[in-house]
Amino acid sequence: MTIFDDTHELFRQSFRAWVDDTIVPNVDEWERAGIVPRELFAEAGKHGFLGMAVPEEFGGGGVNDFRFNQIIDEELAYAGVGGSGAGFPLHTDVTLPYFVEYCTREQAERWLPGIASGELILAIAMTEPGTGSDLAGVATTAIRDGDEYVLNGSKTFITNGINSDLVVVVAKTDPSERHAGMSLLVVERGMPGFERGRNLDKIGMHAQDTAELFFSDVRVPAANLLGEEGQGFRYLTANLPQERMSIAVTGVAVARQAVRWAVDYTKERMAFGKPVSSFQNTKFVLAEVQTEVDVTQAFVNECTIELIEGDLTDAKAAQAKYWTTSLQNRAVDRCLQLFGGYGYMLEYPIARAFADARVTPIYGGTNEIMKTIIAKDLGL
Repeated sequence: MTIFDDTHELFRQSFRAWVDDTIVPNVDEWERAGIVPRELFAEAGKHGFLGMAVPEEFGGGGVNDFRFNQIIDEELAYAGVGGSGAGFPLHTDVTLPYFVEYCTREQAERWLPGIASGELILAIAMTEPGTGSDLAGVATTAIRDGDEYVLNGSKTFITNGINSDLVVVVAKTDPSERHAGMSLLVVERGMPGFERGRNLDKIGMHAQDTAELFFSDVRVPAANLLGEEGQGFRYLTANLPQERMSIAVTGVAVARQAVRWAVDYTKERMAFGKPVSSFQNTKFVLAEVQTEVDVTQAFVNECTIELIEGDLTDAKAAQAKYWTTSLQNRAVDRCLQLFGGYGYMLEYPIARAFADARVTPIYGGTNEIMKTIIAKDLGL
C-alpha cells in the first residue's frame, strides 16, 4: 500500500478509532431502524472526516486528495459496517465534488461550511422510475420562470434520500434536447413541493436510507443552479470516474476483509476432529481469493494515483468498477461457504457483507454498462 504516506496513515488510525467507537457498537440498531441518525454526520464532520476536499476558508481540510476518501471507504469495509457508513462515500466521494468544482462564490459561502461540518447532508438524484443508466433519458424537468426554475418529476433509489438536506437533482432545463438539455439544480430541505417517499426496503445495506423523491412545481431559485445551464451531462460524466473508483475501493476492501473473517473462523471451527483451516479445500479457496484481492488492489491503487493526477480514463474507471464488484461478490460468496450454516446467520458479519454486496454490480452504472464503455474504448 505504498500510495499512502505518514499523513494518510495517521488519518487512517484516527478514522478507524472513530468507527470502532461510534459506528460499530450501533450497527445492529441502525440496521433494524433502516437509517443512521443525522447526528452521525455531524460527529464525522466535527472530526474532519467529511470535508477534506473543501477549501480551508469554508471549514474544510483544503486537500483534494482521493487517498483520504479511499481510506474512509476501506476502513468502513474492514469494520464490516456496510450500510451504516455508506452515506459517507455518497456525501464525500460522489456528491461533494460537484459543489467544490461548480459552486459560485455565493453558493460556496452558503453551503460548503455546512457540508464540511456534517450539518448539511448531501444526496444526488439521477435515477428515475423509468430511467437508470441512460442518464440522457431523464424525464424530470426544470423550466425557467423568471428568477426561478419550476421543477417537476420524480427520482428513485436515492442514497441519503431521507437524511439529505441538499439534493443535486438532474433535470432537463430544455426537454427538447437529450444530453444538451440537462442541468444540475440544488434542491434544499423544506422547499414547497419537494416530498420524500418511503425509505425503501432493500435486500441489503439496511442502515442506508434509500428513498423515492417527488418534485411537484418546486420553485428552485436560479441561484441554486450548479454550474452552467445545459452542462449537466458534461459535469456528471466528468465525475463518474471518481464515483466508480469509490465503489471499486470498497469492493476490493470488502473482499479482503471476507478473507480475514474466513481465516479467523476456519482456524477456530472444528470438523472431523481438526480445524476447518487444515483441509486442502479451505486452503486453496483462501489462497485463490487472497491472490485475486492482492492483484486487484495493485490495479485499484494505480487507478487512484491516475485519478489524483487527472489521468484516469472513463474506460479504466469502468474496468475498476466492473472487476472489483464482481470480485467482491465472488469472494464474499466463497468465504461465506467456509462458514457453513453459520455463514447464513446475520450475527456473523460475512452474512451482512453477502447481502450488501449484491447491489454493487448494479449501482454507479451496471456492470453491463461498464463492459460497454470498455468495449467502446477498444474501438468495438
